[in-house]
Amino acid sequence: MNFLSAAATFYKEGGIFMNAVLVIAVLIVAMVVERMIVIGRATGINGGKLTDDLVRRVTGGDLAGARDISSQSDVPLARVAQAMLEVGAADEETLQSAADDAGTLALPQLTRRLPHLGVLANSATLIGLLGTITGLITAISGVGVADAAQRSAYLSAGISEALHTTAFGLMIAIPTLLIQGWLNGRVEAIAQDIDQLSIRLSKALAHAGHGGGLAPHVVARPVPAALPVSLAEAAAHPGNR
Repeated sequence: MNFLSAAATFYKEGGIFMNAVLVIAVLIVAMVVERMIVIGRATGINGGKLTDDLVRRVTGGDLAGARDISSQSDVPLARVAQAMLEVGAADEETLQSAADDAGTLALPQLTRRLPHLGVLANSATLIGLLGTITGLITAISGVGVADAAQRSAYLSAGISEALHTTAFGLMIAIPTLLIQGWLNGRVEAIAQDIDQLSIRLSKALAHAGHGGGLAPHVVARPVPAALPVSLAEAAAHPGNR
């Protein structure tokens, strides 16, 4: 209870700009929770183990088994593997191109709204600084117009507002920047896993294709329908027309 009363007193003494910083804090909390859920799902698989399993299956000529493993998850790493396995036995350049295309589509879903955290953190700091300036203005103007008995009260109230707003802005901005860096690090780790997967799997697919371990990716062409008997005879005996 003492903590809640102290927090309420701290918030009240900060002035009107505390409300703006509080709104920013609520937005930050909502955004961080949402990003942690999305990125947490994307990192819910062991990237190294998945890469090893896929390379082992492809090297052994079990392309269907590799596709089954990659289809069991919907994380970005698995989607990149699925795109490469759909290409099948091909040269490394084609496989790397497929991996790059799949990674380009998957990674923006993880980095979405992460730059906004830095903007909100800076906004909280600047609004706290604005509260500092208005608090000092209040203190200085109050000293100039009040009588001697009230000058100390105006001065202390203005300085208190200035310091509380600045402190609250920094209390929001510093953890936000740290969390943003941590989330960016997790996304970069996923990108590194994708790069490792694309390199190893493309080499395995290309090697298996050249060595005959996998059948080349052939597109089936429709077989032309048989000609009617009259047309077939006319084609065989063009002089009878």
